[in-house]
Amino acid sequence: MQNNIPVYMQMLCITPQELISRLGEFEQFCPVSLAESHELVDCSVTESLEFAAEFRGHYYKMSSREKLNKFLENPELYVPPLAPHALPSADMIPKRLTLSELKSRFPKCAELQGYCPVTYEDGRQRYEALVPGDINYALEYRDRIYICESREKLQKFLRSPLKYWNQKLPNKLPPLKEPIHLTSLPLPGYLEQAMNSAGCLKPKFPFLSIKRSALLYIAFHLKAFNPKGSEYTRKKYKRKMEQFMERCELITYLGAKMTRKYKEPQFRAIDFDHKLQTFLSLRNTDPVNG
Repeated sequence: MQNNIPVYMQMLCITPQELISRLGEFEQFCPVSLAESHELVDCSVTESLEFAAEFRGHYYKMSSREKLNKFLENPELYVPPLAPHALPSADMIPKRLTLSELKSRFPKCAELQGYCPVTYEDGRQRYEALVPGDINYALEYRDRIYICESREKLQKFLRSPLKYWNQKLPNKLPPLKEPIHLTSLPLPGYLEQAMNSAGCLKPKFPFLSIKRSALLYIAFHLKAFNPKGSEYTRKKYKRKMEQFMERCELITYLGAKMTRKYKEPQFRAIDFDHKLQTFLSLRNTDPVNG
């Protein structure tokens, strides 16, 4: 096999570990999308190698059949030294935030006062294009937090962050309620915020009941945002709360990835086995001290 001839990879039997170890300069981002439209299309969201190719000893994943065919036809155009765009450094690639990750950023505030940057830019920055974002579609870019209106808008930002990140709001804004800061609430309101948060997230820790999971989350939340607690204690419990939510999210992840039929390891998601073992190890774990 010659290194300068691209090879279609769908029929090749490679392990997830081998895929990661031999990824090209663009990691799991589509080099064709980056070259043609300067878009960061993350192909790691799918474990399939249907649109993957091997070239010069490295693996590349494309976002579609059309992009794969273009790469196979003329791969030199899409890899260095002819590739027009390099993959940005890790700290310059936008990252989606889970709800627990978003809460761990407290007290950092969202840019544009929480308005959706994609809706605003695509609406030519008109007043009527100021639409509040949804915290379920949050992301972090250049150490800033942005809240998008929908999954579609989130994906547009993740693909083209340079287009949406550095905007300024107009002087006139739609009337908004003043934000309520947790640390300024009286005790009943402070507790209510923790309970409301638990109600929105609906945490379910592996092998614990829904009731106990919710109570533990509320306890972590109260400790993490207690204005009378020390900074050390707040940071400690923010980390515990974040770890607690990451473990709760294992159930959702495994529920989405688990199949009725057995899958060989090379056809599973790269982190599936690790997350499954983590889930099973929590059977006798103390969620507070474990």
